Amino acid sequence: MEVILLERIGRLGQMGDVVKVRDGFARNFLLPRNKALRATKANKERFEGQRAQLEARNLELKSEAQAVAEKLDGKSFVVVRQAGEMGQLYGSVSARDVADLLTAGGFTVGRDQVVLNTPIKGIGLHTVAIALHGEVEAKVTVNVARSADEAERQARGEAVITRENEDIFEREVGPITDEEGYAEE
Repeated sequence: MEVILLERIGRLGQMGDVVKVRDGFARNFLLPRNKALRATKANKERFEGQRAQLEARNLELKSEAQAVAEKLDGKSFVVVRQAGEMGQLYGSVSARDVADLLTAGGFTVGRDQVVLNTPIKGIGLHTVAIALHGEVEAKVTVNVARSADEAERQARGEAVITRENEDIFEREVGPITDEEGYAEE
């Protein structure tokens, strides 16, 4: 199905682009959320008539998101969860948990704005991206720990997992990585 985008959508295009997408994606996501219109002749004419208004609204939303991003970027939030000796959580920290954490911190963020490809399953400092607008993104640090004291030690950079437990941790959870995702030596 061909649609006209009413806002910038990542990996699809900019506002006003006519793109071909799968029918289900258009019917279930783009059209109900008013992110696109079906690419009919009447809708193309309607879009061109409203283009200036849509661009002004998009610019306003972007500036609001930019203001929130400036306040949010670089903040650190603490999550206390139960975990084993090797640092593996008895559960996980999901996008919903991060959104609830940010909301409790005074920011209005939905779980669909939290960019978390896989749930967090280990203790430590995790950098999470927050997509506030199609063109605005903020990064926050989620400090997952077993206690508030442990969270403070992690924030200072102290190792919480001992060296002898790291081998077991890497087998169960995965390699220990730095903020850019590279394995630490």
